[in-house]
Amino acid sequence: MLAQLRDFHPDAASDTPLYMQLANRLSDGIAGGDWRANEALPSERVLSDMLGISRVTARKAIDLLCDRGMLTRRRGSGTYITPKLEQPLSRLTSFSEELRQRGFTAGSRWLQREIGIAAPLELLSLGLSPNVPVARLKRLRTADDVVMAIETSTIPATYIPDPRRVTDSLYGYLEAHGTVPMRALQHIRAINASAEQARLADIAPGTAMLHITRVSYLDNGAAVELTHSWCRSDYYEFVAESRR
Repeated sequence: MLAQLRDFHPDAASDTPLYMQLANRLSDGIAGGDWRANEALPSERVLSDMLGISRVTARKAIDLLCDRGMLTRRRGSGTYITPKLEQPLSRLTSFSEELRQRGFTAGSRWLQREIGIAAPLELLSLGLSPNVPVARLKRLRTADDVVMAIETSTIPATYIPDPRRVTDSLYGYLEAHGTVPMRALQHIRAINASAEQARLADIAPGTAMLHITRVSYLDNGAAVELTHSWCRSDYYEFVAESRR
């Protein structure tokens, strides 16, 4: 990869600032798979020496990509490629499935797995009768041990009588027990992280997050899942394809 870096050399005759040219070329290289998630980017010194630019230019390019969420600085270690999860809105898949397809190791850190009585919003979203028991699951979703999202799920207890038997994949558990979500409605909005959300996701309070509310349905139209996900916007992207 170091030899290929010479192709990233900025054009001094261009009207575009050198640091921005370098940032854009590094960005294209990251998107094109020249570096893997969590792989270290060459240092400012290496970029400066190989491309014949100042370290200030290299630093400004790296700063710009850090601001864009493509790079992450780790104190005393270096600058690394930020893992990104691009989830298409046209396909109903689980978090674990999406990560595995992109070469990440999916994981969960459980915060809550219990049975309770459905709250009013859960009754409405899932079309349940009063006093119906539900399974409640709360966890941190991780990719290569990096927290990507905070997730809470509510499922009628008839489908999950013992929540502690759910391991990493909720959809994997449901499908293994003959319950297959076939479609889902998702609402996505931007929020700012509360102090508690910031602590759990290891981000600063007030940082922008994506709040996704999903209700999934079985083939017979019955609602089977209500999930709220608070996703780190620096790691998580949704992709929608539109056709005319």
